[in-house]
Amino acid sequence: MTRFTSFCAVAALGTLASAAAASEDIADQYPQSELYSKPVEVIPHVFSAIGATAPPTYENSGHNNNLSFIVTDEGVVVINGGASARLAAALHEEIKTVTDQPVVLVINENGQGHAMLGNSYWVDQGVDILAHVDAIEAFGEDADFIYQGMQRYNRDKAEGTRIVTPNLSFEDEYKLSLGGVEIEVMHMGPAHDPGDTQVWLPQWGMLIAGDIAFHERMLPIFEGICTSCWIETWDEKMEPLAPTYVIPGHGHPTNLAQVRRYTRDYLVDLRETIGAHIEEGGDLAGAYYVDQERWRNLDTFEELATKNAGRVFEEMEWE
Repeated sequence: MTRFTSFCAVAALGTLASAAAASEDIADQYPQSELYSKPVEVIPHVFSAIGATAPPTYENSGHNNNLSFIVTDEGVVVINGGASARLAAALHEEIKTVTDQPVVLVINENGQGHAMLGNSYWVDQGVDILAHVDAIEAFGEDADFIYQGMQRYNRDKAEGTRIVTPNLSFEDEYKLSLGGVEIEVMHMGPAHDPGDTQVWLPQWGMLIAGDIAFHERMLPIFEGICTSCWIETWDEKMEPLAPTYVIPGHGHPTNLAQVRRYTRDYLVDLRETIGAHIEEGGDLAGAYYVDQERWRNLDTFEELATKNAGRVFEEMEWE
């Protein structure tokens, strides 16, 4: 049904991947395309174009998250609309080299710009777009701000992009069967962003996890995020699922143990460290400087570590 690229190599990468496998300094890996990297076949029929583990820039065209797709005999399902219409079009061109099947559904994994701003391209192709109700609400509240931010870094590459919200929504789960592939779109619970969405392929043990799971770059803790809720969601929903393969929202495909280490274990460690700081009478100013050295090997550590500590302090101060 599809071509089969080096599955063994990708699987080995997923098993052995560490934070050193990614770098903010790696140049565009696919200069002939607006995509940062060419899609790879992670397991048979499931592809992902791995984005840069760095903030969005003109050089990476805003492709700093993973744009994935599932190929079946009855159509293609795309996960993430992309950061712009041009980036979505570039992904579509790659899909066409893999299969003649049409794209029949796009799933936005959250309400951030690199998940939703490319929706305008897909709508123009007549494709339905699905997202969680909370992600749609969050995007709607900040859409103009998100769009203007993309215009600033993307300049001429923003051409053709307009704000389009999904026409399909769900609350707990959305299931479909396509070409013999069972696809379960789920919202496990509170985690990184309102309406975080995961795509589960039970017959293959594959979880396209979105931003509930990080491993090569430090996860960002946004204002108002409940980190204790994120840990609870992980323990009650992510662990029992026990996926064999995980495509995170950012970084290379890997396994459950790897994302557990750099997501759940990081959150637990930071909360314990901040908790000890509070018990010792520490204040917010001191919280920014708590010891996070064991996580320094993660990309975006310099940008995020102090911010994360401050936000966890603000969360835990009144718990």
